[in-house]
Amino acid sequence: MNFYDIYLKYRDLSFDELSHVGPYKQFIWSLSKEARNDLEYMAKTAHDLTLKFFGKTIQLYTPMYLSNYCENQCIYCGFNSKNNIERKKLTFDEIEKEAQFISSLGLKHILILTGESKSQSSLNYLKDCIKILKKYFTLISIEIYPLMEDEYIEIISNGVDGLTIYQETYSEIAYDKLHLSGPKKDYRFRLDAPERAAKAGMRNVNIGTLLGLSDFRKDVFLLGLHAEYLQDKFPQVEVSVSVPRIRNQVASFKPQYNVTDADLVQIILALRIFLPRAGITLSTRENANLRDNLLPLGITRMSAGSTTRVGGHILQYLRCDNSFQFEIEDKRTVAQMKAMLESKGYQPIFKDWVHI
Repeated sequence: MNFYDIYLKYRDLSFDELSHVGPYKQFIWSLSKEARNDLEYMAKTAHDLTLKFFGKTIQLYTPMYLSNYCENQCIYCGFNSKNNIERKKLTFDEIEKEAQFISSLGLKHILILTGESKSQSSLNYLKDCIKILKKYFTLISIEIYPLMEDEYIEIISNGVDGLTIYQETYSEIAYDKLHLSGPKKDYRFRLDAPERAAKAGMRNVNIGTLLGLSDFRKDVFLLGLHAEYLQDKFPQVEVSVSVPRIRNQVASFKPQYNVTDADLVQIILALRIFLPRAGITLSTRENANLRDNLLPLGITRMSAGSTTRVGGHILQYLRCDNSFQFEIEDKRTVAQMKAMLESKGYQPIFKDWVHI
C-alpha cells in the first residue's frame, strides 16, 4: 500500500462528508467551522505540544534560487513557461558569490530552488552546484522537479539532506485545471515523490499544500494524512509540513478560495495537534506581524532574508518587476529575525546538523 491507496478512500468526499468516515474525526473537527469556538483551548494544546517536542527553538534558513527556467504551465506561478519574464540560470561563479554572502549572515541551512526544467537545471548541474554549496552550508535542501528514486539516491550521495515538495492541491480535479501542460501535470508522479525520496534515504522531507487553490480544509486534511503516512512508514525521516497561502505574481492569478488569517491560525493548530512530532514551516509569504503572532502556536522553522529572484541575495540580475516567483510579505533580514526571536525567548537555530 502507498499513500495513493489511502487517498482514494477520501478523494471523492467533500469536507463535510469526511466526518462520517474513518478514524480521523478529531482531526476533521479541528479543521471545521465549528471548532472556531475552541481556538483558545487548541492554541494552548498546540503550544504545549510544541514545547514538549521542540522546545523554544526555531530553525532559520533562506531560499536560494538557481534558475527560473520552467517547462510547466501552472496558472498560479510566476515562473509559468508562458509568462513573459526574464529567464536566468546562475553560473558556478555566481553561485559561489551568493553562497559566500548568505553564509556570512550566519545561516548554515539553505534551500535551493529551480524552476521545473530538467534540461536547464539538469541533475549534473545541480550536483555541481551542491559541490560548491557544501563548502558553506551544513544542511542543503532542494525544491526542484520530482525525481526518480535512483536520482534521489544520486543527489543524496552528493550532499543533499532535505526535500521540499508541495503537492499544491490534493484535489485531482483542481490540479488538472491549474496545471495546463508540462511534466508537473502528472499528479500521481508528484504525489509519490516524497515517498521515493524517503526510500532513497532523504533525512528530511517537507510537504505542503498551497492554500487557496482548492477547498483548504480538505487539502489540509489530506496533507495531514500524507505526513502521518510518511512518519509511520519512514520513522527515520524527519517529516515536516508547510501551509503557504497563494500570493501575487506576474500573471495576477486570483485564487477561488479565500483563506483568512483566522483560517491559517486554525490550520496550524489542527496540524500541530494531529502531528505533534512534525515540523511546521512558516514562510515570508506572511507579513511580519502575523508571523510573530503565529510563532508560539506550533511553528518550528522560518525563512529569513528571503528573495524569490534568481541571484536575488546580492547579484540582483533580474531587476524587472516581473522576475519574481511570487511576492514576499516579510522582508526582514536574518539579523532582524534573530533579534525578534531572542526578544520572545526563542533560540534561533542556524546549524543543527553536519552531513557526514
